[in-house]
Amino acid sequence: MPEDEDDAWARRARGETELERLDRNWGSLIQELRVVQTGVQFLFGALLVLPFQASFGTLSPGMRALYMATLAAVLGATVFLIAPVSWHRILFRRHRLGNVVAAAHRCAMAGVALLGLALIGAVILVVDYVTGTAAAVATGIVSVALFVVTWLIAPWRWRSASEDVRADHS
Repeated sequence: MPEDEDDAWARRARGETELERLDRNWGSLIQELRVVQTGVQFLFGALLVLPFQASFGTLSPGMRALYMATLAAVLGATVFLIAPVSWHRILFRRHRLGNVVAAAHRCAMAGVALLGLALIGAVILVVDYVTGTAAAVATGIVSVALFVVTWLIAPWRWRSASEDVRADHS
C-alpha cells in the first residue's frame, strides 16, 4: 500500500492525525527494537570471547572465516538496531519525527537481516564444533529455510493478503 493510502487509512480507521500515527509507529518500533537488542548484545558478547578460549585454535580456516563473517554480521546488526536511538537523540525537538521513523524502519530491517545471518553463522559454528561439518551444513540449510519462511515469506504473504483486502474495501 503506498504511503499516502496508508496515511488515509490511519486517519479513517484510527482517527489519527499524521503526528499521532508517527508517534504510534515510533513507539511500536522502539518496543520491537527492545526485544531484539538484548539478544543481539548477548550474541555479540558471546562471540567476542570465543577467540580467547583454548579450543578456538582448533577451528579450521573455513570455520575461522565463518566466525569472522558472523562477528561482522552481529556487529552490523548491533549498529543498525541501536542507530534509531542516535537518530532520535540527534533530531530530538527538531520536528523531524517522520525522518526518524523512516530511517529507524530501514535500520531495523537491515539489523534484523544481519541478526538472522549472525544467528545462522553462530549455529553453524557450534554444530560444526560439536558434531562435525556434515551436521553443520545440514543445520545451516535448515536454519536458512526457517528464517526465510518465518521472517520473509510468511509476513510477505500476510502483507499481500491485507493489501488485497484493503483494495477490495476501498
